[in-house]
Amino acid sequence: MIEFNPYDLATYRDPYPVYRALRDEAPVYWNPDLKFWALSRHADVLAAHNDWETYSSTGGVTIEGSEAGAPMIILRDPPEHRWHRKIVGKVFSPKRMLDLEPFIRSRAGELLDRFVDADEFDVVRDFSVTLPLDVISELLGIPREDRAGVNEAADRMLSRGEGGDDEQAFVENSGILLNLYLSLVAERRRNPTDDPISLLIQTEVEDEDGSTRRLDDEEIAFRFLEMSVAGHETVAKAIPNGLMALTRFPEQRRLLLADPGLYDRAASETLRFDAPSQLQGRTAKRDVQLHGVTIPAGDRVMLITGSALRDERVYASPDVFDLNRRDEPSTLFFGFGIHRCLGAHLARLEVKVALEEVLRRYPDFVADPDRAVMKVSSNVRGAANLPFATGGGAIAA
Repeated sequence: MIEFNPYDLATYRDPYPVYRALRDEAPVYWNPDLKFWALSRHADVLAAHNDWETYSSTGGVTIEGSEAGAPMIILRDPPEHRWHRKIVGKVFSPKRMLDLEPFIRSRAGELLDRFVDADEFDVVRDFSVTLPLDVISELLGIPREDRAGVNEAADRMLSRGEGGDDEQAFVENSGILLNLYLSLVAERRRNPTDDPISLLIQTEVEDEDGSTRRLDDEEIAFRFLEMSVAGHETVAKAIPNGLMALTRFPEQRRLLLADPGLYDRAASETLRFDAPSQLQGRTAKRDVQLHGVTIPAGDRVMLITGSALRDERVYASPDVFDLNRRDEPSTLFFGFGIHRCLGAHLARLEVKVALEEVLRRYPDFVADPDRAVMKVSSNVRGAANLPFATGGGAIAA
């Protein structure tokens, strides 16, 4: 009998055999202890993302739904969702995010060059955690002196113990982050500048009913909470995932080194092969009949992105990291539909640049998955620590 518990450490370390069993034997799975349904096939996960009227985000996007009721975009459905996203989209446009490439490349180089004479360092602690934190902080205008605290609180907020969650830690640390952002918003109301906080304060849009809408202080603070946590945690996990994949599949690394034009594809394949965001929670708004099973209205439903992206019904040889892959039907690793990640362009760019800068300096690196330290988190999956052997010294940048 199949058992799927995302908080089981053995499953967390390697969920893919369990995912395959779910897809084949229980595509609509019920966990009686954690009280959620799970959809594991690509077609079902994609359809659910596109059907917000049936699979609502308003009940929370984690397994427990502890965040339900918070004024976050991901927790809103239309019509309210539309004007909130329109305001944020005006300030955080794809162009504004992509304009950060020089900063991303420069910061990645600074972090990596510290280890030019080292035989080994922790690529998570010393690189992949710091880089996206600095990038999202640069985008949001978070002061440098606050960035370490943001990272620490975000990590504690998402961390889970084996076999369950720590709801108190979630509440306490989300409160720490929220209070930090509220103080920054209050400061910008007193002393406006041209930074993103000030722009969000000033931006207004017209709603469908013709009324003018603006974000209040709490809503702006929650926008920053969402973007800083989602924009930081997923990239921090994706970078080491990509490095471990290139260690496991050395022939793909050789292709990448021979053809720098493949780095865009390497970023996409990293996000598909070992998606940092594994689960997205929804609430059924009506009874759903699927694969001979009824999901009752009001029940929690987890969309297993990590499984959908390994579905052999869609991908040839899905358990192989393949830079020549052509079967990419959707960018499902960023979610899909109305709740697709606002920072998708930025996340993909960060992963791409990180891989480029690592391989430019350390082409013979080893990031052995067997040495990775895993710490169970709620929706995201990846190494908490990963020894990175430089392979005999770095190439001068």
